[in-house]
Amino acid sequence: MAEENQRKASETEKQVDFGYRAVPESEKEEDVKEVFESVAKRYDLMNDVLSLGLHRLWKSTCVSLSGAAEGQKVLDIASGTCDMAIRFGEAVGKSGEVWATDINHEMIKEGVKRLKAVGCKAHVAICDCEALPFEDNFFDIAVVSFGLRNMTHKDRALKEMMRVVRPGGRVVVLEFSRCWKIFKPFYDLYSFKLMPWLGQKIAGDAESYRYLAESIRMHPDQQTLAKIMEDVGLDRVTWKNMTFGVCALHIGLKP
Repeated sequence: MAEENQRKASETEKQVDFGYRAVPESEKEEDVKEVFESVAKRYDLMNDVLSLGLHRLWKSTCVSLSGAAEGQKVLDIASGTCDMAIRFGEAVGKSGEVWATDINHEMIKEGVKRLKAVGCKAHVAICDCEALPFEDNFFDIAVVSFGLRNMTHKDRALKEMMRVVRPGGRVVVLEFSRCWKIFKPFYDLYSFKLMPWLGQKIAGDAESYRYLAESIRMHPDQQTLAKIMEDVGLDRVTWKNMTFGVCALHIGLKP
């Protein structure tokens, strides 16, 4: 009887996207966790291989345009292997403060290794981006890079990022987006054929990389994401396309 009730509840629950599949809202978080637990140990290597190293340029541009400066406080949401936390640590210096947060233990465990290897003193916390354990107006910048598309409620996550940023502070989103139409046939071939194949060969997991390709297509385009950011209360939202629109950097200010 309990199993039958659970099945009925699952059938009536709101459905959300998990790549091209629709799943019950309560299950998406766990499904995303499984994806990143599977690829955690090879995540950084795969980023280099799949982007041909371009992710490094995208991330450097993100830090530069975020306005991060000496002595500021930065929150890195969905930090994963802490690549961005390390970069922001360099930008804010010893007098600044960086927090690297993620919901996935396996990913952040790899991140801690990287932090120690380079001597970065960033703080680390496992927490849900939709319910951050920080005070209002605490940070100068809250950033999420290549993580927003995996979140169940993007608007809630953005609201939380805005809440913990001081007035005049910035909410920064670096994410895959809609590429130029002329580039789309090549990008689709690469994403749905080569990416899963490389995922299997290098990380031993084709399905996770197939999901990642699908999740990019399900993510809002540049203009739609800007509207979502404005709707949660952010001001002067702008975006910058990179590499034919394969990814985009959005920045909004807290009023």
